[in-house]
Formats: sequence, C-alpha cells, structure tokens
Amino acid sequence: MTTARKQNYIGLLIFAALAMVVMGVGSFMKAGVIERQADASVLVQKDLYFRDLPDGSVGVISADNGDVVAKVEGQAGFVRGILRAMARERRIRHITSDDAFSLISHSDGRLTLVDPATQNRIDLESFGKDNAAEFAAFLNSSR
Repeated sequence: MTTARKQNYIGLLIFAALAMVVMGVGSFMKAGVIERQADASVLVQKDLYFRDLPDGSVGVISADNGDVVAKVEGQAGFVRGILRAMARERRIRHITSDDAFSLISHSDGRLTLVDPATQNRIDLESFGKDNAAEFAAFLNSSR
C-alpha cells in the first residue's frame, strides 16, 4: 500500500469519526429551537404609546389616562432606535400603531418592552444598565 493511499484512508477515518461526533451531539440538542426562560414575576407594568410630537420630540403617553409621561428630546439614540425597530416590525406586518406597548419591570431586575400587536419583545437590560435606565424612567414617572 502506498503512502498516499494510507493518507487517504486516514483522512476518510477522521472524517467519519468527526461526522459521528457531530451527529451524536446533534441528537442530544434541539437544533434550531430556542427555549425561553420563564419570566420572573412582574413588579410594575405600564402600557405606553410613543407618538411623534410637532416639536420633533417623541411623547411617551400613558395608555391608562392619556397623560404625557415623558418627552424624548434630541438624539436619545437608544430609545429612538428601539422604537424604530418596533415600529418597523409593525409596518412590515401592516399593523397600525393603535396598540400600546407594554413596559414591564420584573422581580429579577429585567426590563422588557413588549409589543402585544406583533408579540415581539426586547429585554432592555441586554443593552446595558444606562440604556435600560432610559426606559425605566418611564415607569418611575408619577403621571
């Protein structure tokens, strides 16, 4: 048997062994399935509308009573970016902006923005404490 032929057999054996390992690992995992961790209990939840105001700011409006909870002025890049992403998903699905968003504070410290119209959710603490604090201020408003 020549050296080249031996190398071919060794390569084939290595390939077969790796394929078996990959198939074995794949059989123990649920490929393509994301299992969400159960949510911790809700501490505070506010349903909010986010509306563009004539002065260029974004009004954060309580769905309960229609009061303006806050105004997002200037760049406010994180808040505006999250809202653009949520609004884009509604546009793609041809959903009007009539439904309020739910801002939820959980007992484990997580802060989640949920769009009941699309079932999309964004765990805001994933973007850092400072960014999440921008949304947390909407929960802490006395209005």
